[in-house]
Amino acid sequence: MRYFLGGQMNLGRFFSSLCVALAFGLTSGLAPSAFGLAEPAKDVAPAEQQRASFSLTPANTPMRIDGVLDDPAWADATVIPLTHEWLPGDNTEPPVRTECLVTLDRENLYVGFRAFDPDPSQIRLHLADRDFPFLDDTVGFLIDTFDSQRRAYLFKVNPLGVQFDATVSDVDDSEDSSWDAIWNSAGKLTDDGYVVEMAIPFRQLRFAPSQEKQTWGFLATRSYPRSVVHELRSTANDRSQGCLVCQFDSLQGLEGMEVGYNLEVVPTITATRTDQRATLTSPIESGEEDVEGGLSVRWGLTPSLTLNAAINPDFSQVEADVAQLDVNERFALFFPEKRPFFLEGADFFSTPIRAVFTRTIANPEVGVKLTGKKDKNVFGIQFARDNITNLLFPGFESSGFASVDQDVDSAILRYRRDVGRTSTLGFLYSGRQGDDYRNHVYGVDGAYRLARSNTLRFQLLNATTAYPDAVAADNDQQLGSFSGHAWQVDFAHATRDWQWRVNASETDEDFRADSGFVPRVGVQQVFFDASRFFWPQEDSWFSRLRARINGILIQTQDSDLVEQGVNIEFFYEGPKQSRIAVGIRPNEEAFRGQSFKNVRGDIRASFRPTGDLSLELFVRGGEIIDFTNVRKSDFRRVEPSMEFNLGRRISGELSYTWEEFEFQGQKFLEANLAQSTLRYHFNVRTFVRAIFQYRDVERDLALYNPGIQLPPKQEELFSQLLFSYKLNPQTVLLAGYSDTAQGNESIDLTQRSRSFFLKIGYAWLR
Repeated sequence: MRYFLGGQMNLGRFFSSLCVALAFGLTSGLAPSAFGLAEPAKDVAPAEQQRASFSLTPANTPMRIDGVLDDPAWADATVIPLTHEWLPGDNTEPPVRTECLVTLDRENLYVGFRAFDPDPSQIRLHLADRDFPFLDDTVGFLIDTFDSQRRAYLFKVNPLGVQFDATVSDVDDSEDSSWDAIWNSAGKLTDDGYVVEMAIPFRQLRFAPSQEKQTWGFLATRSYPRSVVHELRSTANDRSQGCLVCQFDSLQGLEGMEVGYNLEVVPTITATRTDQRATLTSPIESGEEDVEGGLSVRWGLTPSLTLNAAINPDFSQVEADVAQLDVNERFALFFPEKRPFFLEGADFFSTPIRAVFTRTIANPEVGVKLTGKKDKNVFGIQFARDNITNLLFPGFESSGFASVDQDVDSAILRYRRDVGRTSTLGFLYSGRQGDDYRNHVYGVDGAYRLARSNTLRFQLLNATTAYPDAVAADNDQQLGSFSGHAWQVDFAHATRDWQWRVNASETDEDFRADSGFVPRVGVQQVFFDASRFFWPQEDSWFSRLRARINGILIQTQDSDLVEQGVNIEFFYEGPKQSRIAVGIRPNEEAFRGQSFKNVRGDIRASFRPTGDLSLELFVRGGEIIDFTNVRKSDFRRVEPSMEFNLGRRISGELSYTWEEFEFQGQKFLEANLAQSTLRYHFNVRTFVRAIFQYRDVERDLALYNPGIQLPPKQEELFSQLLFSYKLNPQTVLLAGYSDTAQGNESIDLTQRSRSFFLKIGYAWLR
C-alpha cells in the first residue's frame, strides 16, 4: 500500500496482485510467507466424512413437557450422544457426558437432553428474557428441515427452561436471533446434572410438503462454561469446510407431520401518551392519549410457504437502542431492526450488500409479506405503505439525512436458487415510490463453494433514483432521475489453522439504496484478512491463540486515495474465560483535499472470574482526523463494562465510554456516555427492567476554527422502566414509562419529555 511502500498504486492493479498472490498461496502452500507469518502446521482436522444417520421412532404415548424424562415414549426415543468437543478442543473427547433424545408425534418434534455433570453445584443458570445472550449452561440443537445443507433452525435452552431460537445460514455465514417461534421447554436440576425437554410444533417450521418419509439434517449441541467454555457437538466438524449446516448428521423417518390450519392471529391494543416541552424553558404540556388496535396474521399456506399480513400493525418498539457516541463521526450510525413483523423471515432478504434495511420503513399503515421455499427455490415478497419518507444521502466523505412528509409505498422481492450441493444464485429488487420520489434497486448475487475450504460470494446491483426537487436542492443532490451501480466480490478460504479472505467492491457515487443501509458511495475498495490459529495441547496455558493481519485500500472512482491502512492483531483466550486482544493500526486518510497519516493502538481485555460476573476493558489511543476542523489530533478512548447476576433473578449491565481529543496538547473535546440496565425476573415469563443512558459532551470552542457553530455543552439523559409478561413471543403484556432530559451551558439538566406505554397482544393459534 502507498502508505508503506511509497508512490501511487492503482486499486485494480493492487487487487490483481493480491489475488495472484493468494491463488499462488492456496495452490503451493507458500502464501503465509507473503504476510510475514510462519508456515502453517499440517492440517489435522478430520477429512470430510459420511454423514451419520439416525432413524426416529414415533412416540406411542402422550408427552408432557415438565423437565422430567419419565414419559414412556422417551424410553423408545432415538439417542444421539454428544461425542465431540468443538472448543477449546478440536474434535476431542468431551469432558462431560451428554445424551440427546429425539422422537415425534403428528404435531411436535420432541428433543430431550440428559446433561451429566461431575459437580452440579457449578452449573450456571439464571432467569432471563427469551433470546437473551446468556452465558449459562445450555443444551440445544440445529435442524435443517429441507436437508438443503444451507440453512437451519437453532433452538437452545438453559437448565431453567429459558429459550433461545434463531436461524443459521451458510449462505451468508450468519446467525439471526430475530426469528421467533412459539414452542415449549422445561428444565430441572438433578443429582448428576440437569435435564431439559423441548417440544417444537411442526407448524412453527418450514419444510417440504410430502406424504413420504423425509430426511432432515440434525446437530445436537451443549455449552459447558467453567474456567473455559467447552462447546460440545454430536458429530465431528471439519474446520477446513467453509460451512456448518453442510456437515450435519441426518434424521430419518419423519412422516405424517400435521400443521393443522397453521394459522396465527395476533390482535393487539397499544396505548401511548407523550408529554413534552416546546423548549427547555417552556412548561411541559400534556399530550393526548393515543389508543390503537392492530391485527397481525401469520398463515402457513403450506408447510413451506408463509403469509404475514398486518392491518394498522403494531410496530411499536419497547427495547431501547444501545446509545452510541456520535462525536467526530461522518457517517450515519447503524441500529438493528427490533420490530416483530419485519423480523419474521428477515434472513430471506439478506444479501452481501445491505440493500434491505427495514428500519427505513418508519410508520407503516399496512404490511404484507410472503416467504417460502419450494424444492430448490427460496423466495420472499414484502409490501408496506409508510406515512414518513426517511432519506439517507450517502457520500464518500460523509452522509446526510432528511425526512419528507409524504406517503411512500415500498416493495422488496427476493429470489434465491439452490445450485449444486451448497451453492446459491439469487435476485433482489427493492423499491420505494412516492408522489414525486422514487428509488428502485435490482441485481443478482450468489455464493459458490469452489472447494470444501473455499467460498466465493458476489453481488451486483443497479439503482435509479429521483428526489423531489426541493429535497434535492436543500441536500445538494442531483435534480431529476439518475442511476448508479454497486458490486462486491468476496473470496474466503478456511482451514483448521488458517483463515484467508479478500473482498473487493465498488459503489458508484449515484448509487442509492433507500430501502437499505449504504451510507458511503463513490468509492472502490479492497480488503484482505489473514489469520493463523494455534490450538492447545493438554493442560496448556491457553485455550486458543490467534495472529491476524488485515488491510484496506479505499479510493475514489478516479483512483484518488480515500483511506488505506493495516491492522496487526494478536488474540489470547485462556482460563476464567479470559480474552486479550492487542492491535496496532497505522493508517492514512484523505479528507477535504488533505492527507493524514495516523497510527493508533488498542487493547481489549475481558474475563469472567465467576459465573455471575464478567468484566471487560477496551482502551484505544493515538492519532486521528478531527473532521470538524480538518486537522490531525490526538485522541484517547476508554470503555470499561460489566455484566453481573445477583442470584438467579437479578441481572444487569454497566458500561461507560470516555473520549478525549487534543490539538497541539490542548483538549478541545471531551465526551462521556454512561449506560446501565437492571432486571428483576419473577419467573421465566415475567420481569421488570430499568434502563438509564447519560451522555455529556463538552467543547472548548476557542480551540475550534473560526466560524464553526457548535454548542459548548450538550447533556442528555434517557430513562425507561418496563414491565414485561410474555406467555410466548406474541402473547404479551407490556407496560412502560420513559423520559428524556436535556441541558446545555446555560440550562441544567431539565426533563424534555415523558411517555407512558401499554401494549396487550394475544396469539390465537389454529
